[in-house]
Amino acid sequence: MAVEIPFGLKARGPAEATPPRRPGSVRRTSTIDMQWPAGPGTQLRLLGRARDLLTPIDGGEPAVLREDTMSVGVNSATRTIEDIDAYPHRPGVAKMVGARGGGSSRSVLAEAMADEAEAGTPLYLLLDDIAGASLIAGFAYSRWMDRELLLQAISAAPVRNMEGVCTGFQPGSGALMPDGSSKWNHQVQPVAPLPRNDDPRGWHQVEDVTGIAMRRARRIDVHVGDVITIDSMFQDSSTVPTGGRVAVHEYRLAATADPDTGVLLSIDADPRVLPYDECPLASRNVEKILGTPLSELRSVVLEKFAGTEGCTHLNDAMRALAEVPTLVRELR
Repeated sequence: MAVEIPFGLKARGPAEATPPRRPGSVRRTSTIDMQWPAGPGTQLRLLGRARDLLTPIDGGEPAVLREDTMSVGVNSATRTIEDIDAYPHRPGVAKMVGARGGGSSRSVLAEAMADEAEAGTPLYLLLDDIAGASLIAGFAYSRWMDRELLLQAISAAPVRNMEGVCTGFQPGSGALMPDGSSKWNHQVQPVAPLPRNDDPRGWHQVEDVTGIAMRRARRIDVHVGDVITIDSMFQDSSTVPTGGRVAVHEYRLAATADPDTGVLLSIDADPRVLPYDECPLASRNVEKILGTPLSELRSVVLEKFAGTEGCTHLNDAMRALAEVPTLVRELR
């Protein structure tokens, strides 16, 4: 039975990547670039950068509050972390070697870097995203390989039954093949560069990457008035042979929270680019976390949006808001 999609519920196309910075706000940006320096099928390298930028209330020169980078080597076949380092260096990251991208890496991360989680550092956001980045990196091949060769490679690989994994792959979804594997007919959209031409300080240094590569990008803008106001963007994009980039996932989140308790008061998920028609259905469920303290979102989101109740990528966008209290403290 086909999945019913309410009229008008669809991915609306890429949003403006970066709005102007608001006076009296903090902006956290992060990117993870995914490449295979030794060629397709070899070790996947993740280069992550993240930064917190304060824009003064008087609109003066912005100030960098924190900046972190990470470099990670991941086995392309098993998603196992083979080497990892961070700058500024934290000895604890070495404990993640041997963890497999996904639940394994996140459970190891929670134990090895508990102090970073408590502090809500930019580095912790990057490390938490290893799970998702290692999962979606291979999509870049679909933009560079001949389609027939790609389909042959997919058909030769073990079948992965995706039914029930997320909202987009719920039973009856048009995204599924008869054997439960996913169709490779992703609906992608060309996207503009992240930094604004009129505001080069609005993002941390973003590399001009060429060749086969994916990028996961996040932006979280926070302002405090009568309420905590949050404007967040998430995007997964791939390079393409003709130049530029195309996005396969993009969401915008708008939320408010109580400035005294940090409890989430409102949240709206705006699907902008998603691979299948059924994917935007996940956006209708986000109000289930209203009343949750922001600091608890990393765990609460996983509990409330498991399986077909959620979208892996939207879940991670909501989980990243757990660090908003850190940005609020920086404002104060």
